[in-house]
Amino acid sequence: MKRIFILSAISFLLATHAFAATAILAGGCFWCMESDFEKLSGVTDVVSGFTGGTLPNPTYNGNHEGHYESVEVTYDPQQLSYQQLLDYYWLQIDPFDDGGQFCDRGHSYLAAIFYANDEEKKLAEASKAEVQKMFPKQKVVTEILPATTFWPIKGDESYHQDFAKNNPIRYNFYRWNCGRDQRLKEIWGDKATHH
Repeated sequence: MKRIFILSAISFLLATHAFAATAILAGGCFWCMESDFEKLSGVTDVVSGFTGGTLPNPTYNGNHEGHYESVEVTYDPQQLSYQQLLDYYWLQIDPFDDGGQFCDRGHSYLAAIFYANDEEKKLAEASKAEVQKMFPKQKVVTEILPATTFWPIKGDESYHQDFAKNNPIRYNFYRWNCGRDQRLKEIWGDKATHH
């Protein structure tokens, strides 16, 4: 009886967790990216952090040189495909900005898709080409880069996780003043996600 219970528990864990996939995306302020992706059906978790640089243990208030503010999105591929995730991603960013995103300037705020394998790379590059076709007079500068270590924000800086949920007034004030939604509407029109 005990063995059957253990096997049932293992089967349940495999059924519920084995099919989770992750994607690492950068699109400027990780508060905004986290909040946007948490609204997407099929997404089970979004964590703010840094990736793309070589410096170990980057911090928000300390050194994160070379890193991008990014989010690690955990999703259920039976509900949401990587392609659908990419389609949604483009609507959250300004793909033409080579100096940051919206009011946030500098390398750490650049937009990028970090692929984990050849299939993701192929899909990311194809999606970028589609966006470029939509805007033939502008250059899409969003980078497609190999995934490196993702460093979640933690410790004293954990308040950055779920910032929009925990600080809705400050978050909405920041987002509006940064001009994020205004610019997204300008680029994407009615396809832009409404917040």
